[in-house]
Amino acid sequence: MRPVLHGDVTSVARALLLVDEDARDGLCQRIFVQADQAEEHVRLSGRLHSSYGNGSLMAAARCYNLADEPSFDNTEYCRCFALVLHRLMRR
Repeated sequence: MRPVLHGDVTSVARALLLVDEDARDGLCQRIFVQADQAEEHVRLSGRLHSSYGNGSLMAAARCYNLADEPSFDNTEYCRCFALVLHRLMRR
């Protein structure tokens, strides 16, 4: 996947916020895989992936519904944000 910026993390967290807590880890993993697939597609073809975009997490996350971005006083959003960061640190 492309280098990860703040907007990538917030986009994935916003997608996670709209699913049940027990489905968040799986969706997070799926978005990371889709970003990797898109990056590989762009590298090989020079074209955007038809579904997942340019290889960024933001583009892959935008395949899903995104919650309006809450502030960090929203505990569930903080959990989603942390989940994305933890997955990044395990890469």
